[in-house]
Amino acid sequence: MVLAEQGERPEASSAQGITPAESASVQCPADLLERIVDKGNMRHAYGKVQANKGAAGIDKMGVAEMRDYFKQHSDELFDQIKQGKYAPSPVLRVEIPKKEKGRVRKLGIPTVVDRVVQQAIVAQLTPLFEPKFSDSSYGFRPKRSAHDALRACKRHIDAGYGWAVDMDLEKFFDTVCQSKLIQILSETVTDGRVVSLVHKYLNAGVMVGGDLEETRAGMPQGGPLSPLLSNIMLNELDRELERRGHRFVRYADDCMIFCRSKRAAERVCESIVGFIEKKLFLKVNRDKTDVARFNEVKYLGYAFYRSKGECRFRVHPKSVKAMKERIKELTARSNAMSNEYRPRAATWFVRGWVNYFKLADMKKLLQGIDKWMRRRIRMVYWKQWRRIRTRFKMLQRCGIEKGKAWEFANTRKSYWRTAGSAIMQRAVGTQQLRRKGYLFFSDYYGQVHAR
Repeated sequence: MVLAEQGERPEASSAQGITPAESASVQCPADLLERIVDKGNMRHAYGKVQANKGAAGIDKMGVAEMRDYFKQHSDELFDQIKQGKYAPSPVLRVEIPKKEKGRVRKLGIPTVVDRVVQQAIVAQLTPLFEPKFSDSSYGFRPKRSAHDALRACKRHIDAGYGWAVDMDLEKFFDTVCQSKLIQILSETVTDGRVVSLVHKYLNAGVMVGGDLEETRAGMPQGGPLSPLLSNIMLNELDRELERRGHRFVRYADDCMIFCRSKRAAERVCESIVGFIEKKLFLKVNRDKTDVARFNEVKYLGYAFYRSKGECRFRVHPKSVKAMKERIKELTARSNAMSNEYRPRAATWFVRGWVNYFKLADMKKLLQGIDKWMRRRIRMVYWKQWRRIRTRFKMLQRCGIEKGKAWEFANTRKSYWRTAGSAIMQRAVGTQQLRRKGYLFFSDYYGQVHAR
């Protein structure tokens, strides 16, 4: 029925389901726990945690200190895990502000020892579950990225699926039904000792301001194990979508389902919401779950539009707004950055931001952003010069003739207006800012833009 609503034949779907033979191709070894605590596997996990660094957990042990701990206690730790006596420590609750005002993302920071053990579990479980995961799932998976997910969206839109169900799961990590997750995990992991160890991590508790809170629902977001467990849980949604023949893209808990018509999309939305809530016991945020044309949705920070019959990418206005807010922070006089550090910090941000949004068509946008950014930087210098004599001296040093420099040093115009003047553009020119170490968006975009 659903296939008929979308106007396609069953064999037309690009996302094919996994056959039983493929699902059973990787069997769970009977000695899975022994493989987890194998010294080679633990050494590899230790190296990954060390490379990722990160904050200390409730025991205040940092990454630099864990080497001595493992030298003294590794054998004891491995024996406790084998015997089922190991008890993970509670995670440390940290709240990170979200873009939406007043909202926070709750992270749970495990101890470094627990991070190593979790990483060792992930190393052994990933080969078991990767063959079972959908080709339409892209988040937290090896050799897959957000850019791959966006390109998959483009393929569906170009194929004529111009309506999207933008699915939003409400507080996914906080509301996961642990018993359902353990049930799904047990279907593949037949070593009950490993299932028990994972369950212990889910029930380890959260330390909030010195008080221990139980975690009978959800899973802490922040440890190495959580991304894999989220994919294991949401793979049930992927299987259902594939079974129904839908075209979809899922990146972590961000899921987009593509349909040919608005009517089909509305029906799909209603039926899939029922499946998620009744079968997976997850909550759907109905206020944010929407049915819309492909050019009206925001996905992974991007927006879509059509040009010459082809779907293309642009940066969503909300992402542009967030970027400008960050630039304001980096170019604020009150942030106590030195003139040597500020260009480095700005360059790190520019590189990271452009590398993420390089699929988008944004040449004109970035040229405007660069002009605005340079004006803000000039305003920083003008504020730093402060006194009339200092301004007079610095303007002369920057090549402004004496009379003009004295006249401009005495200006009573606002900082912003002064920073946009022709005199300041000459005194602190674009090339001079580049020599000081600033990298501008359009310069770097020209180097990395995917053509």
